[in-house]
Amino acid sequence: MLGEVFQRFVQKSPLSVMVRGILERVLGADQLDRFYERTAHCQYTRELLFSTVYDLMSEVGFCHQPSVRGAYQARAHGIETSLTSVYNKLNGLELHTSAELVRYSATAFAPLIEYVGGDREPWLEGYRIKIIDGNCLEASHRRLKPLREVQSATLPAKSLVV
Repeated sequence: MLGEVFQRFVQKSPLSVMVRGILERVLGADQLDRFYERTAHCQYTRELLFSTVYDLMSEVGFCHQPSVRGAYQARAHGIETSLTSVYNKLNGLELHTSAELVRYSATAFAPLIEYVGGDREPWLEGYRIKIIDGNCLEASHRRLKPLREVQSATLPAKSLVV
């Protein structure tokens, strides 16, 4: 169906081909844009698609680019809006949209996680347990040693992660 070249990839690295296919099915541009249209209340899409913003943020999050500006400049030829529009879209992103994106992807990936045996038994029957971790590094304005060379790494501060 997909040709001889694709078959070689499947034979050499089947897991990476499967993961890529699943990620594209759940987090592909069309799926992300449809998700955004269903979820966003105040924001709208004119020319800058949610999937484009997601791609730019992924570049920064995976440390392929040092900043949103760097990601934009690397892909500016394919983006028809200004960098200011990208920042405006990011600044106006509604909190519930981010929460729904996590919920959407968790729901989509749950059957796969269950299939490969990655689901966990509840720690306390009838309760949803969340793990909270935090830190406070107020005395230092320097980055952690491994992050000093990474321009996009944040400075130490207070964090509370659920």
